[in-house]
Amino acid sequence: MGFLRFPLKKPKPDAKYFLDVLLKRREPAYVPLFEYIVNEPVMKRLVEEVLGRKWVPFGPDRESQMRYLDNYIEVFYRLGFDQIRFEYGVVFPQKFARIGEDGRSWVNDHTGAISSWEDFENYPWPSGKDVDLFPYEYLSKNLPEGMGLIASSCGGVFEAVKNSLLGFEKLAYMLYDDPKLVEAVFERAGQAIYEFYQQIVGLPRLIGFCQGDDMGFKTQTLISPDALRKYVLPWHKKFAELAHKHGLVYFLHSCGNIEAVMEDLIEDVKIDGKHSFEDAIMPVWEFKKKYGDKIAVLGGVDMDKLARLPEKELRAYVRYILEECSPRGGFAIGSGNSIPDYVSMENYLIMLDEALAWGER
Repeated sequence: MGFLRFPLKKPKPDAKYFLDVLLKRREPAYVPLFEYIVNEPVMKRLVEEVLGRKWVPFGPDRESQMRYLDNYIEVFYRLGFDQIRFEYGVVFPQKFARIGEDGRSWVNDHTGAISSWEDFENYPWPSGKDVDLFPYEYLSKNLPEGMGLIASSCGGVFEAVKNSLLGFEKLAYMLYDDPKLVEAVFERAGQAIYEFYQQIVGLPRLIGFCQGDDMGFKTQTLISPDALRKYVLPWHKKFAELAHKHGLVYFLHSCGNIEAVMEDLIEDVKIDGKHSFEDAIMPVWEFKKKYGDKIAVLGGVDMDKLARLPEKELRAYVRYILEECSPRGGFAIGSGNSIPDYVSMENYLIMLDEALAWGER
């Protein structure tokens, strides 16, 4: 494999450069990197095999949390990132369909924790004011010089309602059968996430929010565009307004085909950038041609190709994306979605290797 440059010996992270390129305030000398999530099995291999460090899971005690965060910082620092995205925030208790022996859980799509107003009143609603901010405080104090921090709560407003509170099937019925309850559930979920973001503005090194909220599937939005406009997008607008008020950027990660609400997200919500792309829906280079003059484009390396292409073909594919998307700025490369355990560490590093070779490091 040709990725022997990792770990980088003398990285020079520059969060200001990252923002200047993404917001088109300067021409890119090199393409910035961005990753939404690197799942634990791949992160563990990076820590042990690339960095030669001891892997420590994130536990309930401060010592394990600090050791995990130290490794988390070192991975992205030594891979050449200008910033770190970290996800830790409001968690909504839910009923899982099942939990596997490895701890992996499956969402119950049929019903959630709330089916009635009585359930609504009895639900143990979390508060964003109660989120333990230690991980963010630790990261902001211990990032290498020049590196920025991007914060994310644990799932978005629509995901909280769809996955935890009502369930997707129940939500579909209740949009017609009990819209007042649906509205109340969205209101409580959105407020909790908003309170979380209120707690972290002002942290040193914080440069933005990147909220995940999967609103689509391959051919269209999961609920009607009008329902998204009524219940979901107003909360993203509030998150974006809070970010912008404090000089931060607001990025949105949303899987699936959300073309029906893209103009709303750009013109009304005022997102600064969009993440999550799939070639079968709209390749990232096509998205950049269509929307790249209005917002930043993050990631884009299709998951299927990242998981299955052999090295030669994967390198050629990544180079094509770089050639199409990097000129004139407004673009950071990374996966089209995330790095789950079925994407090999080797392929992930191949993608980064091609990115680091593009332009002047």
